Amino acid sequence: MRSIRNAILLVAGLPGMALLTTAPARSQTYDPRYPVCIEIYTIDGSSIDCSFTSIAQCAATASGQSAQCYANPYALRSRPPGPGSIAAATEPLGYRDPLSGRG
Repeated sequence: MRSIRNAILLVAGLPGMALLTTAPARSQTYDPRYPVCIEIYTIDGSSIDCSFTSIAQCAATASGQSAQCYANPYALRSRPPGPGSIAAATEPLGYRDPLSGRG
């Protein structure tokens, strides 16, 4: 009876041990510091590398491979200040936005 109970505990405990011994997670695929990614296709699947600063740099790497370059969907983008922002409030008097013509 005791050996059956030990066998049940052993079998029940194996999945729990497997969860505790899993490998650490890989780093984030989409590095927000770089605006361009490449996806390279191989016979084993595909891999994504977001370590490019321009499409031209990525295209040079992709050349001759089954790959495509695209904008990193998680890249940190700097946006021009909108109305009411601190930067807009500190613009010099008489400043005219060259795009909208508003001051």
